[in-house]
Amino acid sequence: MSNVYVISDHHFGHTNIIDFESRPFRDADEMTETMIEKWNAVVTKDDKVIHLGDFSFLNKDKTANIVSRLNGYKTLILGNHDRGRSRSWWLDAGFDEVSENPIVYNGFYFLSHEPMYMNKHMPYVNVHGHIHGQKYEGKQYINVSVEQWDYTPISFEQIKAMVIPSEEQ
Repeated sequence: MSNVYVISDHHFGHTNIIDFESRPFRDADEMTETMIEKWNAVVTKDDKVIHLGDFSFLNKDKTANIVSRLNGYKTLILGNHDRGRSRSWWLDAGFDEVSENPIVYNGFYFLSHEPMYMNKHMPYVNVHGHIHGQKYEGKQYINVSVEQWDYTPISFEQIKAMVIPSEEQ
């Protein structure tokens, strides 16, 4: 049985993100290798990963090389830094699926790059990235930017456990 993971905001090849977000890497190459290792430490070839955007700042060949090294079936929801490239560019770079819009997952989770407005009376949860080291208050928002999860994809089982108390699962 395969697992489903989510993560966002790798910013592969973006040297300045190391300073902007106080990432613990000497340079972009160390950041790339560490993030690939952390991904493959939890994701198997049979798993699925939904990446919530801002994947790579590199050219298509370098991006494709990284995508090919990552385990799992990979879906990309375009982030603000990804939208300058076409859907077909990302598919050519190796993603299995690419969405230009948020995805509703299991009828309950809104998966998006940027946080979405969630009225406190809405019964849904917004799983998002974009805000890196920041967090929105409340259980309706789960930030899956790499800075929040030690640069490692988080499983939907973990997300579900955060949202629904264990006696209700």
